[in-house]
Amino acid sequence: MGQDGVRGIWGQGQGQGHLGTGQGQGLWGQGQGRGTSGDKGRVRGHLGTRMGYVLGHEAMKRMQTSNVLVSGLRGLGVEVAKNLVLGGVKSVTLHDPHPATWTDLASQFYLREEDVGQSRAEATLPRLAELNSYVAVTSTREPLSQELLATFQVVVLTNSPLEEQLWVGDFCHSHGIKLVVADTRGLFGQLFCDFGDDMVVTDPNGEQPLSAMVSMVTKGCPGEVTCLDEARHGFETGDFVTFTEVEGMEELNRCGPVEIRVLGPYTFSIGDTSGYGDYVRGGIVTQVKMPKHIHFKRLRDALAEPEMMVTDFGKAERPSMMHWAWQGLHRFMHQHGRAPRPRHQGDAAEVVALTKEVAAGAELDEELVRELAFQATGDLAPVNAFIGGLAAQEVMKAVSGKFTPITQWLYFDALECLPEENRDSLLTEEQCRPRNSRYDGQIAVFGAELQAKLGAQKYFVVGAGAIGCELLKNFAMVGLGCGPEGSITVTDMDTIEKSNLNRQFLFRPWDVTKLKSERAAAAAREMNPALRVSSRTDRVGPDTERVYDDDFFEGLDGVANALDNVDARLYMDRRCVYYRKPLLESGTLGTKGNVQVVIPFLSESYSSSQDPPEKAIPICTLKNFPNAIEHTLQWARDEFEGLFKQPAENVNQYLMDPKFLERTLRLAGTQPLEVLEAVQRSLVSDRPRAWPDCVAWACRHWHRQYSNNIRQLLHNFPLGCCPHPGVALTRCPPQPLHLDYVVAAANLFAQSYGIAGSRDRAAVAELVRHVRVPPFAPKAGVRQVAHSRVRRKLQQRHAAWRTLVKGSLGGSMGALSRLHNCHPRSEGLGGFLW
Repeated sequence: MGQDGVRGIWGQGQGQGHLGTGQGQGLWGQGQGRGTSGDKGRVRGHLGTRMGYVLGHEAMKRMQTSNVLVSGLRGLGVEVAKNLVLGGVKSVTLHDPHPATWTDLASQFYLREEDVGQSRAEATLPRLAELNSYVAVTSTREPLSQELLATFQVVVLTNSPLEEQLWVGDFCHSHGIKLVVADTRGLFGQLFCDFGDDMVVTDPNGEQPLSAMVSMVTKGCPGEVTCLDEARHGFETGDFVTFTEVEGMEELNRCGPVEIRVLGPYTFSIGDTSGYGDYVRGGIVTQVKMPKHIHFKRLRDALAEPEMMVTDFGKAERPSMMHWAWQGLHRFMHQHGRAPRPRHQGDAAEVVALTKEVAAGAELDEELVRELAFQATGDLAPVNAFIGGLAAQEVMKAVSGKFTPITQWLYFDALECLPEENRDSLLTEEQCRPRNSRYDGQIAVFGAELQAKLGAQKYFVVGAGAIGCELLKNFAMVGLGCGPEGSITVTDMDTIEKSNLNRQFLFRPWDVTKLKSERAAAAAREMNPALRVSSRTDRVGPDTERVYDDDFFEGLDGVANALDNVDARLYMDRRCVYYRKPLLESGTLGTKGNVQVVIPFLSESYSSSQDPPEKAIPICTLKNFPNAIEHTLQWARDEFEGLFKQPAENVNQYLMDPKFLERTLRLAGTQPLEVLEAVQRSLVSDRPRAWPDCVAWACRHWHRQYSNNIRQLLHNFPLGCCPHPGVALTRCPPQPLHLDYVVAAANLFAQSYGIAGSRDRAAVAELVRHVRVPPFAPKAGVRQVAHSRVRRKLQQRHAAWRTLVKGSLGGSMGALSRLHNCHPRSEGLGGFLW
């Protein structure tokens, strides 16, 4: 629970975190690999913790033995290298002998103005090496050669000519070296993967294996399996499953993984079961992650026979068009030694003609090809961030064998960013010509007029965590708020922790314990000294509306959320709707992410839609027939909140709020009686005076919850009967953790009342021997809810009963008041208040 885990009902508990130290050593304890002992090793554990939760221990071990070459260190290449260093591969070697130019500053966030003229790789190296001291980051001036390539497990080419891609692709494919090719041109992006003739993927999606309870298996060819109707099984055709605990048709328990075909949300078919025994009851079916073998073509062959991933079904025909267009662009660059000039009609026409030669008479979208030629010198930090992130993720897939890789081409465009009307008049050759500015890569795409508008923008960034760092980096690169009239305000109340360092890349180890907003603003300002960014530490919420008031919001041009909780998102959404400000909303979860752009009067707000509800656990299953891991987690949470959270909140409100009774009596149904009885138990009947009272309470609670309730359940459903179709009750052997439960519960209960506890098992066992436990007597006529039909009937009766009770309570206010008067007054509870 950490130090704030259990503060005590009246704030007197010491909260030493008996349920966990809160130090979070991560999957590898004190750290492995190249780290040394001491604090440096502990950073290793913290750096890898969250990524380890996504990839797993084995995948991380494979990554930590992989050497990667990144060739090309413009904006795209540095994105790939940055992500790989943070990801924790063994080594990253940088290759780019070309000198840095002013145009590189449009997206290469680790180049400074004073680096212009120096080698890109050598200027970038020290800043990349700071990200993770456990990754060896080096650079090489050698030209690409077979001898150099042979020393790496993965090679990444960025912004490279096609001729170089082809010979490198031939060599890597024939020598088992995995290859990733990435390129960006303005709003266009390209990605290619070649991971060999036979790549083995051990886990295609990274999700936990699914499981379901079986209610019926038919004999036939194929046999059909029916699962309990409490929840969909979630399997897909082609999945492999195994069976356990099946009675009758026990041959299934001895089978290896069986391929299935889904017939419906609760049914699927398996192989021939006609020769098996008759199904009786029970069974659990569990998904098995089977190794998946994928064949990749070498680049030369994939150019002629492409396999392309469709990322936008609104542009289903576009990948094939771009496949030809990129080849036409490479031909132009090979012939002229340069890229087509921005908005130059002659260069664009030549690219179209060369593309027609590649397409060999196929129908061609000439406007799309022309737009690629117009943007060939474009260099946009956001597009580099997207394609670079994908490329780095593909490298991690290649070395870890986890997640399904891209097969084999991926093409991306964001042409929606361009004006739909009057494009040719707004984006002219004059508007997009280079100006020897750090923003030339962006001016080539959007023109100088838009660049000036970006500089005058005033934005509010809420949060400086992982997403906040990326936002600030991209804002600095594109020049947002960098003009004399522009500004960016970033707020975050948190301080930097070691576990933040593997994804919040603006922070360094020496920033730990400092404020996120201040360090993020300073780091972004280093990337672009013109950035007018200020930092704050005020949280957003009703209590800070005097800080973020009308004048503040009315002066903004937009808000970018980088939050980690729904309540804050909803609050900021309400503020943006009220002040009619655009909102950029985003979030991540492992390898998943989402983005929502809210434009006033054009798109729905964040609050207008809700995520589908998470799969709920039926109460009757949770209370009476828990059978899955998630049931145990929910059980533990309900138990903890019911014993130590809700009672504490009720008592604190009773003691501190003069209007507690008034508010309680306004609650619906029987809630007033339940709340007041709970407060009376906490302050009178269950209130301990010393440590032995806490042990007695814990012992009686254990007997009531885990002995008497189970005996009552067995009284209602004797051993062998089926409360659910196909599920019989069986007796489990005694467990050795009963005393541990009593020790933990007694200590938590004691902490709640500010009483010193004890972890001495022998002493607790001696106290338990003297606790008088009332004998169990089964209640007659009590039936547990087992089926949905019974549940519905019971709910209907309960609703009618609540109506009756509600009416009767209307005339029973005196009784409730008398119950309240029985409670001890706060002035008589010395030492119990904050």
